[in-house]
Amino acid sequence: MKIKVGIVGGAGYTGGELLRILVFHPNVTIHFIHSNSNAGNLISKVHSDLLGITDLRFSSELSNDIDVLFICLGHGEASKFLEKNPIQKGIKIIDLSQDFRIASEGNEFVYGLPELQKDKITKASYVANPGCFATCIQLGLLPLAKEHLLNNEIHISAITGSTGAGQSLTETSHFSWRNNNFSIYKPFQHQHLKEIKQSLKSLQNDTHEGINFIPFRGDFTRGIYTTLYIDSDISLEKAKDIYNTYYSNHPFTNISESNPHLKQVVNTNNAIVYLEKHENKLLIVSMIDNLLKGASGQAVQNMNLMFGIEETIGLRLKANNF
Repeated sequence: MKIKVGIVGGAGYTGGELLRILVFHPNVTIHFIHSNSNAGNLISKVHSDLLGITDLRFSSELSNDIDVLFICLGHGEASKFLEKNPIQKGIKIIDLSQDFRIASEGNEFVYGLPELQKDKITKASYVANPGCFATCIQLGLLPLAKEHLLNNEIHISAITGSTGAGQSLTETSHFSWRNNNFSIYKPFQHQHLKEIKQSLKSLQNDTHEGINFIPFRGDFTRGIYTTLYIDSDISLEKAKDIYNTYYSNHPFTNISESNPHLKQVVNTNNAIVYLEKHENKLLIVSMIDNLLKGASGQAVQNMNLMFGIEETIGLRLKANNF
């Protein structure tokens, strides 16, 4: 089958990553890439690594002759776009912003973390792609929530690359500021906490303990490296068994037996989880590429599931181990 794809907001980082995947996806034809500011320009003028790979151009026009629409707009912009541009019934939507991630009355979007609710995604018409920090952190905690083992405070430190801030230049994403630098931001109040708590409570409704999340800006371009720890009486062997069982049907999340490093997941849709036990503390390391498993790669994974094809198609990407 060929899936006819439209993309809104194709000039940003997530739009670029989406294009790099979809131009090689065997089940996809790209019908349009919408961008008002770049209309008429070659895709390769903005995403220069696609030079010689595609002669597609940005368009200012929208079309209903598609099967699925990817929305790669900034937070708050996706809902505005859909209000101004009603999408024809029958066209599936995958939104990469945070606009539809939190369940509410009238919200028809399914939260699109395959490791949490793959079955719901396969039946969904509209999917809200999870946030990058939220994806990485949840992959470290979901197996414990499933077994009702989140009964103590959770402590999280997570470092993200500069692409997590988006393509628009800001003071903290400027090379001169970011290079050889390190800083904290939004401690205990990052916006992704809402979706993390929503997911954990869906598996363990009686979890009332606090989540202490400290995000950091790293001096690298892409990837998220997260360490989590919680007081726990279970043995390391039992913890590994719980995690391996939980992820046995999820091809992109892998439990490592050795202490991993971030480049194992960069440029891939993979997630790596690693466990250690230190006296009564269970240490969990979780890592992903923020632009792939944390955004565009996961969006394509969701598309595959929504159209009933193997979820790994087009996503077996090679890690950057150097």
